[in-house]
Amino acid sequence: MKIKLLLLLSFFTLSSLQLYSQNIKIHGTAADNTSNIPFVSIIVNDSLKTSSDAKGRYSLYIKQGNLINIKAYAVGYQKLNLQITNLKHDTTVNLLLQPEANQLKDVVISATRVPENIRNITSSVSIVSKKKLETEIAINPDLSSILANEVPGFAPTAQTGNNVGQNLRGRPMLVMIDGVSQSSPLRNAEVDLRSIDPSVLQQIEVIKGATAIYGNGAAGGLVNYVTLVPDTAAKFAGKTQLNSTGSLVKMKNSVGGRVSQLFYGKLGKFDYVASGTYEQTGEYKDAKGDVVGPNYSLGETDSYNAFAKIGYEPAKNQRIQFVYNLYSSLQNSNYSLVNGNLATGQKATGVLGKPLGIPTGVDYNNNFHLSYKVDSLFGNTSLNADAYYENRKDVFYVSLGRFDGGDGQSLAKNDKKGARLFLQTLAVKNPGLKVNVTYGLDFLRDKTSQPLVDGRVWVPEMDMNNLAPFAQVDLIIFKDLIFKTGLRYEHVNIKVADYKSLRTTNVNGTTITPSFDVTGGNLKYGTSLFNAALKYNHWDLFSPFVSFSQGFSVMDIGLALRDAKVNNINKINTDAVKVNNYEAGFETRYEGLTFTASAYTSTSKLGIEVVYDPTTDLFNTSRSPEKIYGYELAANYNLGASLQLGASYSYTEGKRDINNNTKFNDPVDTYLNGRRISAPKYTGTVTYSPIKVLDLTLNYTGIGSRNRFEKNSTGIYNGNEGAVKAYNLFNFAGNYKINKSTRVTLGIENLFNQDYFPARAQWFMQPGFYSKGRGASFNLGLSVSY
Repeated sequence: MKIKLLLLLSFFTLSSLQLYSQNIKIHGTAADNTSNIPFVSIIVNDSLKTSSDAKGRYSLYIKQGNLINIKAYAVGYQKLNLQITNLKHDTTVNLLLQPEANQLKDVVISATRVPENIRNITSSVSIVSKKKLETEIAINPDLSSILANEVPGFAPTAQTGNNVGQNLRGRPMLVMIDGVSQSSPLRNAEVDLRSIDPSVLQQIEVIKGATAIYGNGAAGGLVNYVTLVPDTAAKFAGKTQLNSTGSLVKMKNSVGGRVSQLFYGKLGKFDYVASGTYEQTGEYKDAKGDVVGPNYSLGETDSYNAFAKIGYEPAKNQRIQFVYNLYSSLQNSNYSLVNGNLATGQKATGVLGKPLGIPTGVDYNNNFHLSYKVDSLFGNTSLNADAYYENRKDVFYVSLGRFDGGDGQSLAKNDKKGARLFLQTLAVKNPGLKVNVTYGLDFLRDKTSQPLVDGRVWVPEMDMNNLAPFAQVDLIIFKDLIFKTGLRYEHVNIKVADYKSLRTTNVNGTTITPSFDVTGGNLKYGTSLFNAALKYNHWDLFSPFVSFSQGFSVMDIGLALRDAKVNNINKINTDAVKVNNYEAGFETRYEGLTFTASAYTSTSKLGIEVVYDPTTDLFNTSRSPEKIYGYELAANYNLGASLQLGASYSYTEGKRDINNNTKFNDPVDTYLNGRRISAPKYTGTVTYSPIKVLDLTLNYTGIGSRNRFEKNSTGIYNGNEGAVKAYNLFNFAGNYKINKSTRVTLGIENLFNQDYFPARAQWFMQPGFYSKGRGASFNLGLSVSY
């Protein structure tokens, strides 16, 4: 009996050893470029499954075979497919995953308020990717310059702390951070582009043409700053960056510095991003080495930005997120202004001496944003709900002799609270038809005012409540034909208390507009906004679209109230502007080439043209009907992995129908001025990577000429009507990777030291803003990632 048991045990032992000898062990780590990734799902030959542990390590036994397929998945990363042949022994296989963020450039959030592939967007869209942002930041981190360089149809930068005249296709735009408005149409101070530091942005999305998807204020389109998302599953990662800047023409007193610290990571169901940035610029010098005129100059400016984002995912289909950002940028100049001479062409500059008043710029801009997202809330319906609060204060320059015969310095104060409910239901899904229905409700309360620093009321507080329900239907027919249509209703109520307007005077103390006791009241607006668009994606060589969309914006009511010439606000023409936008275009993709073209027309029965009155030295708003038209061309071509080329051209023109007969071509009708219509713009870019660790980029921006008005009796142009002469600028950026974690960058702005007046200085025709552009300057940076 014992002998039989021994034989049986020997048989099972030999069988087990033979079976074990047919299996081999594979083990290793799952990681990205910076650290190991925990809890990665790993599947071998579509049958064996495991996952990496908390430290990113994994192991499993497989049968020997000629071909082994390994697949790895992790949230926030691209799927990894790996094939191994003739594996006969225990082997270490390390899995390198690439972050999904690298593909975000093909996803647009702003167009429909949910992530959508750019191929399915039925309007003109420009995306400034994270890589492009990093290249531009290496040259100049000013967002108004970045957008002007990268986005066709975006007016050129004036290199100042405000963005007067820098619009989209001739109309005001809505500037947002993660979908939260930074703009206030109640008193459009034109300072909203500089609302956040670009170092905390994942990408910038620009939707062109009138749109109502985010409501009031987007008559020309919208700019959405999308903030950073963690691109690693590590518990802790970071990046430290140091920069030194200055003039290459005359370095004395021009040197500045910038330091940026970023931390991010994932802790179980939590993820976080935290960042702090501080920058101090030196004196800005023009191509001759002279100080650029200090009015709103970005020279001698102290800027800081604090950013925090915390996300929590209680379940796979849910996310709660909180974002906070604080931005400030104030000019502390040692120079007082010396006005330019418009008749002789003498540029504005500065002389040593503290300027009057308190420092100008963004005193503060606070943003709080809480959001909740759940997929499959019920059936095929997802939910996005959020609430936000934004308040900011901007300081303007001192106006000499303007108020009651004396000087005055104004502030723009803005306080916004809002909540939004957004639902999307997949109503139909079959091989031939997919139907998405989105619907919801937006609420906004916006309080805006423009007092003087000393407390006097110039623009009284305007208290706006804006309620807007909306619905949108998207159809995808046989995967290629896309049809979208929707309706939004804007209900706006603006309260203004009784106030006393300030007497405005000229430099000699003569009264221009007397002081009035003005009776306040309620201004009410209500309108429906419709959109419809069609796109066909069957051919890569020709993917056409046509669209119609309406936008809505209350006029710059603050401008009208501060210059009131009547005793009741109901006697002031404050009617809102409704814009009809028509557009057609196409996209071509062929191998490494992407080419886009679009043409557009936008019309409005009421205008918002700011027209200069030489008799009073004031700018007034003209309400004549307006028509704006133009076209844009853009191309990108990848010549392999080491060479990329890009170019664009944009043209915009516009007219006012003075006699209101809808023709726009009568002798009395006039062109829109430079504050609205920019000169033609050309851009080009070449990026060359001779070796894997080195990227070299040359950017070109050309501004064409525009001359639509006659000089006045004094021999100069009226304000906003100056002729723009062409100029050409080249910028350079180099990026060298010393090792896995360390990079050195060198940026040169105005590479060939072009001596020029920026477009705004030319058309604005204001002696205090008649400054030359910045001469050749450098930006040397060092960054360490960990």
